[in-house]
Amino acid sequence: MGKGIYTAPWEKSFERILTPLEQFIHRQTTSGVLLMICALLAVVIANSPLQEGYQQLLHKPISISFSSAVFSLSIHHWINELLMAFFFFVIGLELKRELLVGELSSPKQALLPIVAAVGGMVIPALCYFAFNPGGHAANGWGIPMATDIAFAIGILSLLGSRVPKSLITFLIALAIVDDLGAVVVIALFYTAELNVTAIGYAALLTGVLVSFQLGGIRHGLPYALVGALLWGAMLASGVHATIAGVIIAFTIPIRPKFDPALFVDKVRDLTGKMEHAIADNPDIIHNSDFRGLVHTLGESAHLVQAPAQRAEDGFHLPVAYLVIPVFALANAGIPIDFQDYGSYLQQPVALGVLAGLLVGKPLGIVGFTWLTVKSGAAALPEGVSMRQVLGVGLLGGIGFTMSIFIADLGFVDFHHDLLLAKCGIITASVIAGVAGFLVLYSAGKGGADG
Repeated sequence: MGKGIYTAPWEKSFERILTPLEQFIHRQTTSGVLLMICALLAVVIANSPLQEGYQQLLHKPISISFSSAVFSLSIHHWINELLMAFFFFVIGLELKRELLVGELSSPKQALLPIVAAVGGMVIPALCYFAFNPGGHAANGWGIPMATDIAFAIGILSLLGSRVPKSLITFLIALAIVDDLGAVVVIALFYTAELNVTAIGYAALLTGVLVSFQLGGIRHGLPYALVGALLWGAMLASGVHATIAGVIIAFTIPIRPKFDPALFVDKVRDLTGKMEHAIADNPDIIHNSDFRGLVHTLGESAHLVQAPAQRAEDGFHLPVAYLVIPVFALANAGIPIDFQDYGSYLQQPVALGVLAGLLVGKPLGIVGFTWLTVKSGAAALPEGVSMRQVLGVGLLGGIGFTMSIFIADLGFVDFHHDLLLAKCGIITASVIAGVAGFLVLYSAGKGGADG
């Protein structure tokens, strides 16, 4: 305890100032651990006497009505349609940040992770098509395109100083572009029969959100209210409702109201006034002037942060620590008959997923990266070798969250194929994670090897 400071034991861990990248990595690492625990728990439940109750709970309907509009969905669908909309909202905020002020804001910096991500989406889809060229099984072509950033970052963090920060930044940029590709694929190809009227309402509501942004509205409530209506319109439209989360994210202002220099001047002025106020009356409880100045300082600190930044900070923790683990609990529970598990993995759907994630992902990421570097269009990040890019390519094969999400959309009426797809996703994700870790561990830190 310092002079004039009371610090509770748990507060010490919060005193260290983290950079935005360190905060992002820390959250993704913890989310990855929680995701793994919940996925294992779901598998255990699905293969225990609790299985019947587990399924009954997931399929229990819950209805919500707004005037004449009634939304009646099972708990499983509420998780996948509503809770995952918050997941996509955070993805949208991350995308917007990276595109405007992050790693993807500079064409020179953005080229390599964008090209690598494209390769990591196209080649896996082709690998899947090689095993499932037609019929309803072909609907799963989008499954191996996705990368689970929480798991991938979590594994990278286990390597500590053996991997350079530039490699982590490369993976984050690649995974965010990968998420954008997955959002586009879901919006364009994984939709039900379209309701033109609902789409019209969704377009109108999107226009309202854009007008909020252009009009300088910075408070979150108007965006939340219109966003809720947009989610309902998207749900009725046939386009997956979670896309509403991305639309809302892209309309929230990314520029703060206060210029940083103006904020510093304001803080300096308020600090002087607070010194005078506390000198006149050191009893803070009864010093209304001091409390008023502190409140003004807090409001100023609030306004120097962009609304999109505040929203990302506010939603990242509940999404990482609640939404994603709940999604894993609801979707990773597959009954495993170990006598038949090997035969499951020999079916075309599972083989397509395995080939896409374990072969297509590293081949696409590494191959497109190598071609881009050799052409002279871009250079590897400082201190990163092609062997480490191979490790990242293998980690890209951890498709878990988004892959399961797309599998649920592609095989909504084909439960056996959904089971096969989930078996392939879980198996491939485990193998990809272990292989990626071993390659990166053996590669060590830095040293371009061409």
